[in-house]
Amino acid sequence: MNEHTVKAFDEDIGELRGLIAQMGGLAESAIDASMVALKRHDLEAAARIIEGDKEIDILETEVERLAVRLIALRAPMADDLREVVAALKIAGVVERIGDYAKNIARRVPAIRGDGHIEPLSLLPAMAGMATDMVRDVLDAFAARDPEAAQRVCERDRAVDDFYNSIFRTLVTFMMENPSSISQAAHMLFIAKNLERVGDHATNVAEMVYYAATGRHMGERDQGDAVPLNGNAE
Repeated sequence: MNEHTVKAFDEDIGELRGLIAQMGGLAESAIDASMVALKRHDLEAAARIIEGDKEIDILETEVERLAVRLIALRAPMADDLREVVAALKIAGVVERIGDYAKNIARRVPAIRGDGHIEPLSLLPAMAGMATDMVRDVLDAFAARDPEAAQRVCERDRAVDDFYNSIFRTLVTFMMENPSSISQAAHMLFIAKNLERVGDHATNVAEMVYYAATGRHMGERDQGDAVPLNGNAE
């Protein structure tokens, strides 16, 4: 590629990274806001989170448009092509993370925020662990840092362990408080959504590692989180 083409390509890649970062910031904020809305039983805040998910969807479409244009017009090769393809895949994963925040917000009306269910206090800490993974893995993508991506993968087990702990706590709570089974069940689904956020951050880390090195990360331990069927996938 000539100098002008290289410069134009670099500018497009910079724009692509910026869109991914913007998507990630919105998704992280949505999860944090959903935890606040849940704790406060703030129905208006929950409604704003649900409505705000549309902005993440719009950004995903913009990433797709730019990535296709880059491939069609710039014909990138090797590591450049890997980065464009990784960005395309990462955008889809981040959009799904935003959906998890939306799913959590939709359950806010079903859960009282008056402290009646003690395990409710555990969910924000788990959410913090998961969103930290998302932020760090997107930083790794922006910096093309495979070692940082690998470190994110290593933290997935901690999120799985947290989920398993919450699962056991909520099952015990339901046994001791049958009248709260419905609300506790909603919290189980919320916990599963957060566990899936951690899984998706790990998936992104594997994409980042491959984009930066051209090699697949070694087979990781998927953890042994307690399975929970439902709409958390």
